Amino acid sequence: MSDSQSLFTHLVELRGRLLKALLAVLVVFLCLAYFAQDLYHLLATPLLKVMPAGTQMIATDVASPFFAPFKLTMVLSFFIAIPVVFYQVWGFVAPGLYRNEKRLIAPLLVSSTLLFYLGIAFAYFVVFPLAFGFFTRVAPEGVTISTDISSYLDFVLKLFFAFGLSFQIPVAIILTCWTGMTTPQQLREKRPYVIVGVFVIGMLLTPPDIISQTLLAVPMWLLYEFGLLAGSLYQRRTEKNETESQDT
Repeated sequence: MSDSQSLFTHLVELRGRLLKALLAVLVVFLCLAYFAQDLYHLLATPLLKVMPAGTQMIATDVASPFFAPFKLTMVLSFFIAIPVVFYQVWGFVAPGLYRNEKRLIAPLLVSSTLLFYLGIAFAYFVVFPLAFGFFTRVAPEGVTISTDISSYLDFVLKLFFAFGLSFQIPVAIILTCWTGMTTPQQLREKRPYVIVGVFVIGMLLTPPDIISQTLLAVPMWLLYEFGLLAGSLYQRRTEKNETESQDT
């Protein structure tokens, strides 16, 4: 009976934390909804700057001028509320963790959030100008570039998620080393396969152009190297703590 009560208590707590996370997203959305059109214009700026003179974006669907900005606002609200979402996740799992596990997971949640934002910023400020400039330059003669606003939104959101998730590589490496699934030395031995793999992932997650594929693959490889360094430092610290505990 106590096990059933404990399970019910955990489910109630999980529901409460999920509701708090959704409420945070809703509050951010309500704050941003008035600026939906401005936010979309800001998102479209990298493309608008490189479009040929006399061209503009178009809306092929009747309702897309209304729904596209609000779709962007909804996704952006989730991005902004990610710290609150992660905090609720942390609040749910923290009671079941040991002290040394809490010392690891809490920094990882913070760094995961920052890396996700960094991936989005890298896509917006570095990848978009280069990729869109390339697309507009290679357009066949006689073809007018008039990008649909809904297609553009789907395109950039895909890149945002791709870069945001790919920038989580250091966190993933530290977690795999922490759980004992692998070691930094084993990962170093697989470096040639990883380099090939990141370019394959870049090809799958980005549009079919060499610029965005390379701009995703190279940071992924650098983040992999950074993750190896962080994993090695964590492993040494763990071994040192274990040695000190044995001596005492």
